[in-house]
Amino acid sequence: MTKKSVMIQTTPEPKPLPLQGIRVVEFTHMVMGPTCGMVLADLGAEVIKVEPLAGDSTRKLLGSGAGFYPLFNRNKKSLAIDMKSARGREVVLKLIATADIVSENFKTETMQKLGLDYATLSKTDERLIYVSHKGFLPGPYDHRTALDEVVQMMGGLAYMTGRPGDPLRAGSSVNDIMGGMFGAIGAMAALTQRAQTGRGQEVQSALFENNIFLVAQHMMQFAVTGKAAAPMPERISPWGIYDVFSVKNDEQIFLAVVGDGQWKTFCDAFGYTDLFADPRVTTNNDRVLARGWLIPELRQRLVHFSRAELSQRFEQVGLPFAPITDPQYLFDDPHLRQTGGLAPLTLPDGRQTEVPLLPITLGGDRPGLRLDPPKLGEHTDVLLRSLGYSAEAVATLHAEGIVL
Repeated sequence: MTKKSVMIQTTPEPKPLPLQGIRVVEFTHMVMGPTCGMVLADLGAEVIKVEPLAGDSTRKLLGSGAGFYPLFNRNKKSLAIDMKSARGREVVLKLIATADIVSENFKTETMQKLGLDYATLSKTDERLIYVSHKGFLPGPYDHRTALDEVVQMMGGLAYMTGRPGDPLRAGSSVNDIMGGMFGAIGAMAALTQRAQTGRGQEVQSALFENNIFLVAQHMMQFAVTGKAAAPMPERISPWGIYDVFSVKNDEQIFLAVVGDGQWKTFCDAFGYTDLFADPRVTTNNDRVLARGWLIPELRQRLVHFSRAELSQRFEQVGLPFAPITDPQYLFDDPHLRQTGGLAPLTLPDGRQTEVPLLPITLGGDRPGLRLDPPKLGEHTDVLLRSLGYSAEAVATLHAEGIVL
């Protein structure tokens, strides 16, 4: 008599992430510094957010800042501690001694007063990588206080986004977010170099220099052409059709026809044989020069279509298009939902929502959510015990108001 084989189904082990085993201790708030830690955490690092006893002030922001904390602090642990006390600094220094990376976005003098600046910490650990997120890299401006909006105004981005005489900041914290991303890139580069040399280093990322990188294409446009770049609403488009169109039912859609082949496709798709035969719009450059009459003509022809009809027609023939979408509707975007671009997340107050993940895949997978944004001090006791503090010592630190 033979035994029947039993099939046992097992859950596949999650793939190891590239920064697994790397410990990051961060002293950050707002957006720039937390973004750096979020990127490192999403890629597998253990990121410990050291907060004052009152908590990161970003937790309490209203309005457009309400989403900062839950977005940029996922996959992190929270240690709440009084760093101004000698006992608190002792705990923090023990924690830093276990870290590969320290990340901060406070004023240099603040970190120096606490003895947590790179010059001090590197004396006892030459392998330490220290990431500073600043308003400006060292130079004439580095004493100034910077914000995303400040550098957008002084760095040409607000000028390029708004109408002439009406500078307008971009509708996202672009410099803060990208500044944090460049901090993370610098940290990963420093990790790679440390593997070769055995030594860490200080990495600096700054809002102003990040903004300059964003507008560098317009600087180089001037270098190449000798003509100043016009603000986006007044720019000379490189393409004949590259515009937002108001269509049926007061809807809006962006449509683009960016080459001669696409022009033929567009005219065939809509039966515009007269336009295709018009010698004034034969080439893309012809159409750019003819925009003054061509775009109003197309607006009259396309206004009778609905956004859904135009989307379907453009998608069928492979032409670029985009419905104008408010951010809140992206939670229901079918592409994000079907491709795993959103992950379930529990807010610190217990409510359930979803959050966009890093816009990359690793081996076909999106780096996901391992930890919800932490409650204030959620991991304090576990981290203290891992540093060798006994249960009695942890209780004493709580009783003395050193930790939360």
